[in-house]
Amino acid sequence: MNKGLGIAAIVLAALVAAAPAAQASPRKVHSVVLGAAKRVPYSKAGDPAGAAAGEDSLKIRGLLVDGFLKEWTSGEAHDVTDRSFVVRRVIRVNDSLPGDKQGHWVWQRGPWLLVDRVKGHIVALKLPDYDPGVSQVSWFRDYGAYCGLNASGKSLYAVVAQVAARKPVLAKKLAAFDPENHSGPVCGPAEWQREPLRVTFHPTGKDAVSFDVVPGSAVLVEDAGDEPETPAAASK
Repeated sequence: MNKGLGIAAIVLAALVAAAPAAQASPRKVHSVVLGAAKRVPYSKAGDPAGAAAGEDSLKIRGLLVDGFLKEWTSGEAHDVTDRSFVVRRVIRVNDSLPGDKQGHWVWQRGPWLLVDRVKGHIVALKLPDYDPGVSQVSWFRDYGAYCGLNASGKSLYAVVAQVAARKPVLAKKLAAFDPENHSGPVCGPAEWQREPLRVTFHPTGKDAVSFDVVPGSAVLVEDAGDEPETPAAASK
């Protein structure tokens, strides 16, 4: 074989092999930020867990992904890992009565969201026995501690949930629950201790109670996030 033709064939083969990599789109970098805070009308009814005395407005912030508003949030965010965080969602509720001529909208605290900064994904957390009107979550690592209600709504439980785990790490009954006799928060914020790993609950009107938590590996699995974006369809 002619030496010049051999070199040309090698170069051509290298170019063909490199073509798919050259055509692949680079991974898109997402921007995930919490916007500036503002105050909105707040309804204490149905949301006694986070209501302070005399509270009639709620401080909220927009959750923006790539500059687009995805959710409204309230309170402080908690970093679970260096790329994922949790923050509480707020919900705008139609508070108009039948016959009202003008619409009346109020805001209430809602469920917690898990946000991936790298991929821009937002997932609503399904925390066991979580009730937006009762539960105040205290976060540590990927654990959330709060007072929750069982399915019947008649029993108050001390709950420790782990992000992305289906079953609670801890679920212990604290007391019977009667919503008509609870006009304010049913529990104070839980307190965490690192070594040994321990959490203390403060049910209203009762003595504090502590539980040791057996530490385990984080169950939150974060995708690498380095898959290429889907190439745009070629114009005809």
